[in-house]
Amino acid sequence: MKILIIEDERPAATRLKQLILDILPEAKIDGNLESITAATEWLMANAEPDLIFCDIQLADGLSFEIFNRVKVTAPIIFTTAFDQYAIKAFKLNSIDYLLKPIGTKELTNAIEKFKSFKINPLVDIYQLQELLIPKQKDYKSRFMVKIGEKIQAIQASEASYFLSEERVTFLQTFEGKRYILDYTLDQLETMLDPKKFFRLNRKYISSFEAITEIHTHSNSRLKIKLINCKDNDILVSREKVGEFKLWLDDN
Repeated sequence: MKILIIEDERPAATRLKQLILDILPEAKIDGNLESITAATEWLMANAEPDLIFCDIQLADGLSFEIFNRVKVTAPIIFTTAFDQYAIKAFKLNSIDYLLKPIGTKELTNAIEKFKSFKINPLVDIYQLQELLIPKQKDYKSRFMVKIGEKIQAIQASEASYFLSEERVTFLQTFEGKRYILDYTLDQLETMLDPKKFFRLNRKYISSFEAITEIHTHSNSRLKIKLINCKDNDILVSREKVGEFKLWLDDN
């Protein structure tokens, strides 16, 4: 049996290869191929394998692009770190795919499924793509706040940060005005565009533009200074520092 591995994480590819050989000692394995370009070129230059193991997220994009560039009729078992509930839902269809880290039992079941059926991957690839690629979410663009007897709309773009204090949530604008909201920070975290706002800790959600200073702090934490904020002890926890730095890079 000829098997092709398309996987951009070398440790994952090495482990997968060993797991396959433990189950199918006679298998001839090619790869790993780490990109859409490399996989496309290989498939165009070689006879199709009997089975393909393909990661969804590759170094140069989503692997679905491979099948837009070259016709593939070989069965495909996708490997992915996407949500396991989506995986369970899609298993109802004829194609199979595995959640990382891949276990021996799951891999054995997938290979047995391959042996039992001759799967045409092109039937379901585009349905799989629609399921796994997150759809554009509509984030909250404005908040209705009460000012005396009036109700006024405040645009999300006017918010420098959101603060929870004594069980009350406030919206602070760049102009230094503060309004009470009827949402918790947990609720706001799901409503706000994550490209523009970040949950610093239990008390603060900040916009990128509101951050004026960042300092290293003890225990690998970061201390943040926000515009129009008197709190000098706003800390990003050690667990969130990595995610926070990635968010800063994206902005």
